[in-house]
Amino acid sequence: MEFLTKVAQAFEHGGFWMWPILLIQVTSIAIVIERAYALFVRRKLNQTAFALGFEESIRRGEMDSIISKAQAASAQNPVARAIAAGALAARNLGGKEEIQGKMDEVLLEENAHLDHRTAFLSMLGNVATLTGLLGTITGMIKSFAAVAFANPAEKASLLSAGISEAMNATAYGLIAAIPALVAYAILQNRANRLAEDLNQGGLKVYNWLSYAYEPITSYHIKTSKSERNTEVNA
Repeated sequence: MEFLTKVAQAFEHGGFWMWPILLIQVTSIAIVIERAYALFVRRKLNQTAFALGFEESIRRGEMDSIISKAQAASAQNPVARAIAAGALAARNLGGKEEIQGKMDEVLLEENAHLDHRTAFLSMLGNVATLTGLLGTITGMIKSFAAVAFANPAEKASLLSAGISEAMNATAYGLIAAIPALVAYAILQNRANRLAEDLNQGGLKVYNWLSYAYEPITSYHIKTSKSERNTEVNA
């Protein structure tokens, strides 16, 4: 209880700029909670391992089975969406370029989801520090104004009030900024690891699909038909 009382007094003595810093702190905490849940709970470092389970089916050419299996698992495994898109392109005989284009489209979207709102933490940390510095400056201005213009009897109290505002604003700005910047580094590292795992799994599937399926052109179809007709006539 005494601690909360001291915190309330420090907040009151910090002046107006304590409220913007409080807003920044609440926003950063909300982003940290949401991103931590999205990156540590909803996403797992198992996308490459999941993709390995499709190798034998791809080599056997079981595209319908691959597509249905990948679509069923797409909610829990982002790489499954890329697998389904690539397998669908392979089933339609689109060739390497189409397979890669379809898979890259999904992977780019999933990688973008990993970075949602994380960059705001770095910005909020810097803004909290600068806002605390602004509170420091306004507090020092009040202190110097007290020394220059106040009555001698009031100088001591006004000077101490200005210095108190300056120091409290600085401290609270750092209290809000440091956790935000630490959380940004942790979440960014997690997002990078998830992106590497996702891209590696997608690359493996693309290699298997592109090795197994080449585009079938009308020339190849006509050639095979003419060869069959020749054999029949012979």
